Parts: sequence; C-alpha cells; structure tokens
Amino acid sequence: MRLVVQRVSEAKVSVDNKTIGQIDHGFLVLLGITHNDTKEQVIKLVDKLAKLRIFEDQDGKMNNNIIQSAGNILVVSQFTLYADCKKGNRPSFIDAARPEVAEPLYDYFVKKIDELGVKVSAGKFGAYMQVSLINDGPVTLVLES
Repeated sequence: MRLVVQRVSEAKVSVDNKTIGQIDHGFLVLLGITHNDTKEQVIKLVDKLAKLRIFEDQDGKMNNNIIQSAGNILVVSQFTLYADCKKGNRPSFIDAARPEVAEPLYDYFVKKIDELGVKVSAGKFGAYMQVSLINDGPVTLVLES
C-alpha cells in the first residue's frame, strides 16, 4: 500500500464536473493498493496517518496531528502510484491490485478514518476524477506498508 499525503488548505474531487468530495484544511491522500495488501496494513497506515505531526502548534512548529488540528481527510484511489516505468515509455500497472482486491481495501481505509472521528470525504473508486487542491507548505509525504 502506498500513500501520497499532501497537507492542504483545501481540496476537492469531481466526477463529470460534479464535486463528490471536498475538505478544508487537512490531508489529501492519494491511495495506491497492490496485490498483497491487507486490512492489517490499512489499520497500521491509518494509525500512522492519524499520528503524523505535520500541523503547526501555537509556536509554529510541526507538532500537531490531524485530530489536534481539527483537520479533514480526502481520500482518492490512485492505481497509478504502482506504475512501473523502468522499461520503455509506457508505464506498466501490473503491480496495481485488480479492482476486486483494491476496492474493498479502499472502502475499508475510508471507514477506518471515519472511525477515528475525523471528517473524511472520498473520491469514486475506478472513476475518471479531477482533483484540485491548495498544498499547504507545501508538505508532501509518501507512506508505504
């Protein structure tokens, strides 16, 4: 499982020119899932995401996590995070999980964030989406299981 986490002041995802998910400050999480990912990995990564101290405290230091900063999370599925560009010029996506494996884990990921009490929005799995954001900092991290 691979996450690209961007600290944002706002983000939204649209399908067919209709906004289906939107947040103010928090995280935009692009989520890639590979064949052997599990629910246990989801739990560990959601826990890590919740504890990341990348929001500023009263002294301007990155000491607060998403819960302390009353942030929100927008999750967007992104199979292209598992693109292999080693050979040729056309990426191979053989390392990305098939939808029948990836979609239940994606839904579980969103559910586990919701269980933290963090406001969570999500894209539409498998859809062609437009994502817009204002990166705050910018702060961008990659997490992997």
